[in-house]
Amino acid sequence: MMKDPLPLAMRNVPRYTSYPTAPHFHAGVTGETYADWLAKLPPADSLSLYLHVPYCRELCHYCGCHTKATLREAPLKAYAATLSREIMLVGEHLNEAGPVRHIHWGGGTPSLLPRESLIELTGLMRVLFDFAPDIEHAIELDPRLVTSELADTLATIGVNRASLGVQDFDPGVQKAIGRVQPFEVVARATADLRAAGIGELNFDLMYGLPGQTPATIADSVEKTLSLAPGRIALFGYAHVPWMRKHQRLIDEAALPGPAERLALAELARDELQKAGYIAVGLDHFSRPDDSMAIALADGSLKRNFQGYTTDQGEQLIGFGVSSIGRLSAGFVQNRTDVGNWQRSIEAGQLPVAKGLALTADDRMRGRIIEELMTNYACDLASVCREYGNSMQDLADAFRALESLAADGLVRLDRGANDNAKVEVTEAGRPYVRLAAAAFDVYLADSQETGKARHSSAV
Repeated sequence: MMKDPLPLAMRNVPRYTSYPTAPHFHAGVTGETYADWLAKLPPADSLSLYLHVPYCRELCHYCGCHTKATLREAPLKAYAATLSREIMLVGEHLNEAGPVRHIHWGGGTPSLLPRESLIELTGLMRVLFDFAPDIEHAIELDPRLVTSELADTLATIGVNRASLGVQDFDPGVQKAIGRVQPFEVVARATADLRAAGIGELNFDLMYGLPGQTPATIADSVEKTLSLAPGRIALFGYAHVPWMRKHQRLIDEAALPGPAERLALAELARDELQKAGYIAVGLDHFSRPDDSMAIALADGSLKRNFQGYTTDQGEQLIGFGVSSIGRLSAGFVQNRTDVGNWQRSIEAGQLPVAKGLALTADDRMRGRIIEELMTNYACDLASVCREYGNSMQDLADAFRALESLAADGLVRLDRGANDNAKVEVTEAGRPYVRLAAAAFDVYLADSQETGKARHSSAV
């Protein structure tokens, strides 16, 4: 039986949108390394493209994204022009590109790019890459900036899924986080997108924000349900002012305490599931007819830097400042400041700042972690055999799993003939990151050296 859940919920572990996680990337992976990896991609491998736009009209206090505020159009146009050159530069290093199955515009607020830039960038990608007939083309949006004209532009370039940053509908909470957007604003944005033919909608909600109470979060969930998005992401606010200085604008005394935070998360989850949404992984909820719920059921759900996804692209290529790509050989991350990113591209160089070449052990553990994060279970023996390893290579993980099993969070079945399976229990699902962390051989080093500071498990 699970003991007091609070100490478990407050343990600090990565979100595991990759393995190894980004704090372990290093400068030994360069633009030349990336060029070699691109040239060696199998031509039949499908692609996923991510475009990062690091600009917003204003910075929200809670934001953990790589972005900055601008009210001017000139930086946006200049950024789009450089983004075009980067796309062409990457294209030059690909011998033959496979079909693109997924495009994701993130930020920041990517819709701030001028209409003509959005059209030109999408047109360029169509010229350089082969878009699959069933491509998912997604974009992250600030509901306050969505108009019928923007919705029509997005439909014109082929966007068929939009993610709206809602976070919370309570006026007091919105004021505390620096993002005032009444329910009517979100409802109008939703209607404009649907009228333009963009019917696949995601909403982002957050718990653990300043001033939230059970009543306010229940009201936010109720209002969200009234707009019937296909998917809802429920993220725990990560207060990391040592990394994001603008988070110092949030009054720490107004943040829910650990027990309150856990209660808010459980309340929101319960309300969403009572409304018929399927719990997907750590923090997503999906209507039963949405492709994410279908992917969960058939075992094809994935997890990447955008979180849970139905994206089946075998290679992820990132464009723009700070973007991260994942190729068969390893991870690459672009320079994180616009100036150096632009200068690298203008010099004809891939703007890579750092990365990590994957070892066979990294790939095996990454596979196990993704299966736990998406399907809550993994046949460890089968994965070990697939990667040419033995169960002894996971001895460190078994010690951690036995502790979680004692708390009722996982079931560990160690059968005869070197067989072993692990399954996250129903009670353990909110704490699945702890099960994933059992396989992370980098975690202890990062905690000892201070290389990375992670958010709480719930």
